[in-house]
Amino acid sequence: MGAVLTQVAILRQMPGRCHENYAAKDSRKRPPGQRAAPPVAIVAGPTAGGKSTLALALADALARDGFSTVIVNADSMQVYRELAILTARPAAADCARAPHRLYGIAGAAEAFSAGRWRALARAEIEAARAAGRAALIVGGSGLYIEALLRGLAPVPPIPEAIRRRAGALRAALGARAFHAALAARDPAARRLRPGDARRVERAWEVLEATGRPLGQWREMSHDPLPFPAARILVAPARAALYRACDARFDAMMAGGALEEARALRAMRLDPGLPAMKALGVAPLIAHLDGAIDRETAAAHARRATRNYAKRQMTWFRRRYEPDLVVVPGAGFPESAVAACLGALRAASGRGAPAATAAG
Repeated sequence: MGAVLTQVAILRQMPGRCHENYAAKDSRKRPPGQRAAPPVAIVAGPTAGGKSTLALALADALARDGFSTVIVNADSMQVYRELAILTARPAAADCARAPHRLYGIAGAAEAFSAGRWRALARAEIEAARAAGRAALIVGGSGLYIEALLRGLAPVPPIPEAIRRRAGALRAALGARAFHAALAARDPAARRLRPGDARRVERAWEVLEATGRPLGQWREMSHDPLPFPAARILVAPARAALYRACDARFDAMMAGGALEEARALRAMRLDPGLPAMKALGVAPLIAHLDGAIDRETAAAHARRATRNYAKRQMTWFRRRYEPDLVVVPGAGFPESAVAACLGALRAASGRGAPAATAAG
């Protein structure tokens, strides 16, 4: 993705400077010979926003400071083996620069859960720290990031009969009527999109099985991340982000996205599975079925990608509480690395990032 002027804004403003390297700054507060603790950071942002590019640049900078880095996936679609192209999974050259974990670990026939991801991500982070490695958690799936930071709601297991009833009722009533029926019982569910079958059905299942809205269970979330982690948000300007979304999908098409969708179609999976809802899958399969032409399918996929990026940014503004916001521009990602290192130091209680920095 091409780079444009980088502007960096620190949200939790503190005095100080951030152009020094991580280890040099940290060494002032450690006894001689004692190595700095390996840093942990979450690099989040919308799809096509540049977070993976920034994470690799940050890994390179940490390597210069003596830390090897593990990059841990926090994208709910990049866990699926069959979606390497349609999810823009990191290329072999990227993986050669830093080890990548939790990419392509599940089959498309699975419904991979946030709980399972959280357990695996925690294990990867703890293993990295034990080995003296930095850990960068990189992705844009808000549910995964929130589960890692704050823990999961202790919702009891939902009986399979209730799960089946939810799907059958939504099919019988239609998406909008089912959503309206849920919202009448749980007003907080109005914020869910009627077309988001997985989340709407999940809210109905929890309410039906437990008698409590899902929001009440989430207020009881427990077991937050037990060590400090810097929260970095890559937040492109909207016009630039939308251009990047379109360009990324066009690159996917040139790189074999249609063939990947064809292979997924041949598996004859349940269309309700998460992998089948990955951006671009439905319109490309509709094209392969002869329902729409290729350009219409591509236009639908581009629009869905832009809409998804917009929803991601809404979530990050409401729920993420970043330490650092990076707006990519010329010189990105290198021009943002110094401020990111400052955020890592601040999160670990080792000094302060600058109030502002520009690339």
